[in-house]
Amino acid sequence: MNEKSLYKLSCGLYIISSSYEDKISGCVANTLQQVTSSPVQLSITLNKENYTEQLIEKSGKFNAVVISQNIDMDVIRRFGFQSGKDIDKYEGIAHREDRQQIPYVSEHTCAYYTCKVVSHLDVGSHVIFVGEVVDMEVLSEEEVMTYAYYHQVKNGTTPKKASSYQEQTEKHGWRCSICGYLYEGEVLPQDYICPICGAPAAVFEKI
Repeated sequence: MNEKSLYKLSCGLYIISSSYEDKISGCVANTLQQVTSSPVQLSITLNKENYTEQLIEKSGKFNAVVISQNIDMDVIRRFGFQSGKDIDKYEGIAHREDRQQIPYVSEHTCAYYTCKVVSHLDVGSHVIFVGEVVDMEVLSEEEVMTYAYYHQVKNGTTPKKASSYQEQTEKHGWRCSICGYLYEGEVLPQDYICPICGAPAAVFEKI
């Protein structure tokens, strides 16, 4: 069974954000989809250990932006491989606030959707949230970043907590324990820095 078949599923790449009291966070996901048209409802699936998921649980609200192909990989690194518990993900990032006072990335994004949670489903390691859209706008006409484009052109990786994470067992070298990036080589330089998440050589594991 070839699990890379899942990369052929047509899906985009999104930044999902939420806020609760004075806490704000966001994360990268590829699981956003429209589920109804009247009213317009979207679903998002996030890992229970994800800080953004925990804020959505508490606040009952979230927003999502569609990432364009022009987005800086540093933005994906920050939102995809770092925790909102540790850093302010929006510091230094161009952003605006939606009508629910949740920030969203406003540069190199194609559209945004603001949602209030109307139902959720526990599916084990993850939770599926269904949100009714209360506002949405087109932000740019840039090309949308698909999940396939992220992997094939941007050489992106998938964090372990993502629903689409796949363990790479056919390759050898050193794997970043934070983001899964694979360094192919017998010897990993001591001063090596992961090009995806910025982690040091000390967190790499021999495979």
